Amino acid sequence: MRITFAPWGETLAELADAARRAEEAGAEVIWVPELHRSASVTAAAVAQATTSAQVGTAIQLAFTRSPMVTALEALDLDELSGGRFILGLGTGVQRLNEDWHHARWGKPVPHLREVVRNVRRFVAGATLGEEIDLEGEFEPMRIRGYQRPYPTARPEIPVYLAAMGPAMTRLAGRIADGWISHELCSPRYLAERILPEIQAGLDAVEGRRREDLELVVSACCSVDADPWLAVDRVRGHVGFYASVRSYADFFAFHGLGEAQQQVVEAFRSGRGAEHLAEAVTPEMVDALTLNGDRDRVAEQLAGYVGLADAVKLSAPTHGLSPAQIRTAQNQVIDLISATSGGLQ
Repeated sequence: MRITFAPWGETLAELADAARRAEEAGAEVIWVPELHRSASVTAAAVAQATTSAQVGTAIQLAFTRSPMVTALEALDLDELSGGRFILGLGTGVQRLNEDWHHARWGKPVPHLREVVRNVRRFVAGATLGEEIDLEGEFEPMRIRGYQRPYPTARPEIPVYLAAMGPAMTRLAGRIADGWISHELCSPRYLAERILPEIQAGLDAVEGRRREDLELVVSACCSVDADPWLAVDRVRGHVGFYASVRSYADFFAFHGLGEAQQQVVEAFRSGRGAEHLAEAVTPEMVDALTLNGDRDRVAEQLAGYVGLADAVKLSAPTHGLSPAQIRTAQNQVIDLISATSGGLQ
């Protein structure tokens, strides 16, 4: 199981430095998100700060750019990184797409399928000058008279899909090179809810095998010699996601439905999503994150072996000061160094 990392930085320079240090510690992929920064610009900064680790977006929003722009950014990032780029795409939620970005939402599963098809087709033929004529309900693509005059690092760039619900997870199994989990994903949830849908997607395509798809599980990680401090530091992260009512089934699966409802009520009372730590119980933290001293976290991490192909470690950030995040991140990088070479 590969150990990968999602760095944090108050500036792009700090984020890039964290990526470099994680690579030196043994992280095999550096992942960057899209919310407070552009995923493609952040990936460019990380690509220039690293030399051997792959650089991936986890995730870049799929519907807020045209597939052609997404493909162009992927080609540029693949060139910049020397063929190390992974294009991780996700849909986001309807409100974010429509209200924040004025982007079309449509039906997210067939919409994302068309985006992936178009990106792959454009990347494969960008330098050939051939006509592209793709029909589609959401993303038709008709390009004539275009030929990219620059060489590409590779004719194919791996495309990973973020998915949590059954239909989107099956789509990842059908068409993606990799699957990326939600920021909270326990080994039991992975085994009982995700893997059956992944397998159903694989089985729907003749010749598709489990080894054709890399499963990347995300794990928020809080490491400290003081176990209570480790738990306390990551409460805000759990609270942030527990405040979202659409995750009710996820929390109920872990027997945490009532605990989530307490967080939702705290949020409704006016407490901001970044300030919900006090409403989060230690049981919620234990069920959904990696926390404790280094030995305990390594033991929890080993729970994904045989289920996931890679784990994406990140430090908690919600409700913490920059100084606290730096401390937490440095301890995660130290953990990566201690587990360098992956887990078996």
